[in-house]
Parts: sequence; structure tokens; C-alpha cells
Amino acid sequence: MGRHLIQRIAIGVGLLVAAHGNASGQSHYDANMAVGVRAGADISRNFFNPSVKQLMKPGGLAGVTFRYVEENHFGLIAELNFIQRGWQENFEESPYVYKRTIDYLQLPVLAHIYFGGRGRFFINAGPLVGLRLGDSVDCNFDTSATSDLPDFPKWHNIYQYDEPITQKVDYGICGGLGGEFNITKRNSLSLEARFYYGLGNLFGSSRKDRFNASNSMAVEFALGYWFRFK
Repeated sequence: MGRHLIQRIAIGVGLLVAAHGNASGQSHYDANMAVGVRAGADISRNFFNPSVKQLMKPGGLAGVTFRYVEENHFGLIAELNFIQRGWQENFEESPYVYKRTIDYLQLPVLAHIYFGGRGRFFINAGPLVGLRLGDSVDCNFDTSATSDLPDFPKWHNIYQYDEPITQKVDYGICGGLGGEFNITKRNSLSLEARFYYGLGNLFGSSRKDRFNASNSMAVEFALGYWFRFK
């Protein structure tokens, strides 16, 4: 279901880009290029099947960016980001804490559609691929002995604690909305909110594995600085 929706969104973006290219093909536009940096925060969780009760887990992000604008209102963006994702479990009234942080180096390639002059509104959308650098756990109980804890919630899924993260590569799609303000002709600041939906699983998902699905979702908020060099 989710993948069919993603395919429809991708087709819609492609048609919008093609329509814009046909409409603006007759006008002249001087291409420009810019480099920049971005930093901010994200909140993430995982879609587990069987399910795991969770809260949104906060993390950080930082990266470098490159933008190429070939036509008026349309361009392409490539980024190289360090980002923290993962999940935080919800034990309701019980005093337990379990957070798993997964560090990624990710490369998004995004279509960039913008409107306006000195102050711009923009839409970014496209695929990304990420390389897992490592992961860490913040926990206040022994995950191998939950049966010895008298007040540990009996309904809580515990299989994810000793399940190794087997997937080194993460991939998915993302889309964002934001604004950009030109400080000078060559310098600008941007603010963006972005949604990410992972298409790959953290854990193995074959019939012999415990989880049928373990893909991630995140919402990012980032402040960016751009320097136009052409």
C-alpha cells in the first residue's frame, strides 16, 4: 500500500517537472550553482511488525549541500548528511527507558521547485540512500532478563532487544517544504521541514525472522546557509 502511494507521488512530481519544462522551454534563464551547509534536528520512529509501542525519538543532523538551477523555478539538490535516527520505546507508567540511536551518512538527490523573488517558497522531493555508521543503546534495565523484572509490562514486545541490525544500507524517499531569504545576491538562508519514509528494513524480514517489517520514518527540521558561486 505504502509503496503504491510513493510510486504515485513520484509520477506526479515527474509530470509536474515535465509540464514546467515544456512551459518554460521558450524563455531564457541563466543557470546558477550554489553550495551550502545545513543543521538541525529530527524526530524518528520505526514501523515494526509485530508492533512495538514507541515515542518519537529526537536526534541531530548536519550536512553539506550543492544546488544546480538550470531553469527558472526548477533545479536539483544533492546533499551529504550525517543524521541520527532510531526509536524510543513507550512503557507508559513503568519506569523503564530504552532508546536506540542509529547513525547514518546519507545522500539525498532532490528535485527543487521554487517560487518567488528575494523571499522564496520551495518544495524538495526525491530519493535518498544512507550508509549505517553504527548504533548505540540507552537503557536502564537488563534486556536479557526482562522476565525477572516484576513490573515489566507483559504486553511489551522484547524481541527487538537482541535482534542485530543486519542492514548496512538504508534507502527511501523524502519530501520537504520551506522558505529561503536572500541576504545578498550571493548569500541566503533557508528553513525547511522534511518528511522521510524508509523503504528498507533494519532487521531481516524473511519467513524465519521475527519481524516482517522494521522500516523507519522521520521528520526533520533544518536551517541552511547557501553561497551562490555562479
